[in-house]
Amino acid sequence: MSKAIQVTTATFEEQVLLAEQPVIVDFYADWCGPCKMLSPVLEQLATEHTEVKITKVNVDEEPALAERYRVRGIPYVAVFRDGKLASQVVGYKPKAALEAGLGLNGAP
Repeated sequence: MSKAIQVTTATFEEQVLLAEQPVIVDFYADWCGPCKMLSPVLEQLATEHTEVKITKVNVDEEPALAERYRVRGIPYVAVFRDGKLASQVVGYKPKAALEAGLGLNGAP
């Protein structure tokens, strides 16, 4: 079962921007091969980094959110802290590279 929360334009503020903990947002599309490869990596991060909330945004269903955060390529994984975009990684990355790029290395 997925630990990631599906987020829409209607729920983005509540789930991401107002969250008390850091939030990873996976901007993806169902047809995207690298996005499918990244999904189990994000599930693993969700299990190992319980202090972080994992969310997903389908760019085909939520084009306004993709435009708002200037998503030009997918997968596009962003970390929000205190309602602000803190870091992002574009494209498929192995788990260690993703953790480093998102600032999760050494996180409790």
